[in-house]
Amino acid sequence: MDESLQAQLLPLRQRIDQIDAEILDLLNKRALTAQQVGEVKHAHHAEGPVLRPEREAQVIRQLQGLNRGPFPAEAVASVWTEIISACRGLEQSLTVAFLGPAGSFSEQAAFEHFGHSVTGLACPSFDEVFRAVEAGAAQVGMVPVENSTEGAVNRTLDLLLGSSLRILGERSLLIRHCLLTKSGNMQGITKILAHPQALAQCQNWLNREYPGVPREPVSSNSEAARLASLDPSIAAIASDVAAQTWGLQVVALGIQDDSQNRTRFLAIGKLDILPSGRDKTSLILAVPNRAGAVYQMLSPLSENGVSMTRFESRPARTGQWEYYFYVDIEGHCEDTRVKKALATLESQCAFYKLLGSYPAQ
Repeated sequence: MDESLQAQLLPLRQRIDQIDAEILDLLNKRALTAQQVGEVKHAHHAEGPVLRPEREAQVIRQLQGLNRGPFPAEAVASVWTEIISACRGLEQSLTVAFLGPAGSFSEQAAFEHFGHSVTGLACPSFDEVFRAVEAGAAQVGMVPVENSTEGAVNRTLDLLLGSSLRILGERSLLIRHCLLTKSGNMQGITKILAHPQALAQCQNWLNREYPGVPREPVSSNSEAARLASLDPSIAAIASDVAAQTWGLQVVALGIQDDSQNRTRFLAIGKLDILPSGRDKTSLILAVPNRAGAVYQMLSPLSENGVSMTRFESRPARTGQWEYYFYVDIEGHCEDTRVKKALATLESQCAFYKLLGSYPAQ
């Protein structure tokens, strides 16, 4: 390296080292203070949940508002999610259930949302994710609810209908599918495995590149990767994280048909979340099968100035062409306008279930 350049870089690198040491000192002070919060709560027998989604959202939003750059606002969220996660872990361990095995997009969403200082619990199905949280094997879970290409994840909607768990948060993930094999090529490959939604999200690419290779659905993309790691004749569609987890090679990157393919995940648990200042509320409604019923069902929202951000229907399986409607609205259930609208909905609808209010991403 040029001596003049090295001379100019040396003091800057020394300054970075000094700043890093200062940051580390402040992180330890923050961690110590978090421990003291736990001690005060314990001393007053106020053993509430260590997870406070509304407080965590407020901390990150406040810091993003204070940030003047050049540090990116998105990086503020990522860095402080990990800081909060590490400090939370000093007070109490948090177990997060997700669709496994390791390397799934659900696991990735869980870590992005709760940070890496948690214990992951891989489950074989969405049903088992709900069951693990309901039984207390995990404090929270992470499940996909809708995809920008393929729409609703119907099994998650059905489980939300029957479960007592509540929605604690949301996380939108850019989904980048990869074609993976043990060898890094398609020689000798007899079938391609993936979750049914992933197969649908990549069907045009697969039709064009490997039209003659049979495709088979499995319970998750990471399960496809696990099976491919055991059998050199199997190709899997999964994430690059799954490739690293299961020792696979990438045949092709980004094979999803939509480059902006995203999946929205929901964090689920048993907590009631306080207002954070920018929230969503999710609910399930049903009305009698008669003319104008859906319009009348939604009128309390417009009458109270409440915006609806999502509207999804699912058959009620009664054989009478009746439907459950899954609705997301802006605001918290304790906000004045929202509270008034929800009270009217509850009194007028044949079925009403509040799934929870939670910080909007």
